[in-house]
Amino acid sequence: MPLFTDQTGRTVSIPSHPKRIISLVPSQTELLYDLGLEEQVAGITKFCVHPEKWFRSKTRIGGTKNVKPEMVHQLQPDLIIANKEENVKEQVEELAAHYPVWVSDIHDLNSALEMVRQVAIITNREEKGQILAEKIETDFRQLTYRLPHHENIPVAYLIWRHPWMTIGQDTFINDMLIRCGLTNVFGHLKRYPEITIQDLKDSGCRRLLLSSEPYPFKQQHIDELQKELPNTKIILVDGELFSWYGSRLQYAPAYFLSLFTSDISVI
Repeated sequence: MPLFTDQTGRTVSIPSHPKRIISLVPSQTELLYDLGLEEQVAGITKFCVHPEKWFRSKTRIGGTKNVKPEMVHQLQPDLIIANKEENVKEQVEELAAHYPVWVSDIHDLNSALEMVRQVAIITNREEKGQILAEKIETDFRQLTYRLPHHENIPVAYLIWRHPWMTIGQDTFINDMLIRCGLTNVFGHLKRYPEITIQDLKDSGCRRLLLSSEPYPFKQQHIDELQKELPNTKIILVDGELFSWYGSRLQYAPAYFLSLFTSDISVI
């Protein structure tokens, strides 16, 4: 069987035509769909909500953090696609003892595009993957020129409440903010740090973005935070378009352009 090197540096032996694929990551599940692998994908997680018809019809093998090995064994996959951050290392290692497991490691747009191309090659959809990656790359390049001049507006991006959590420098979301011409006020921190309202006040952020996932922020949370941050513009944003690093990226540049130009007060 052909050998492939995944994004963690592991060498994986994968059949040249995998026919029973399990995806452990929502954004990569959607990529498999857009690559036209309807017949080949046998299992997904309970969080793989796109496409909806797969969510309703494909076998769900648990969650991203609690894969049910007995269900995986029932499906007898010849390829499992996982992610270093979203899946649990010990669970991935256990599955890798039985099946070929290819693991992505995404930190920015470039590593996401590499993943798209590699998954397409592994699944015999190289041309489709290349076309998709080129479109995403081109649209993000044009985004830089089409967005209004932001002057590196300081922003904060919240992903959780109780406790408040934000994103640090070594995250995919941080790279998306940078590509929108924004400056993450917590960019000096690592991963997904906990912060306080006082930290937000002291940060000097002029824009506060509340994500729709993993915590489902709503208007009531804008109202709650606005009392504490009266001089900060607070907006709800689509978390999938800031954090899903698969084929959903093809919609992100247009969304960012709409988000940051639809209301002049946001800029």
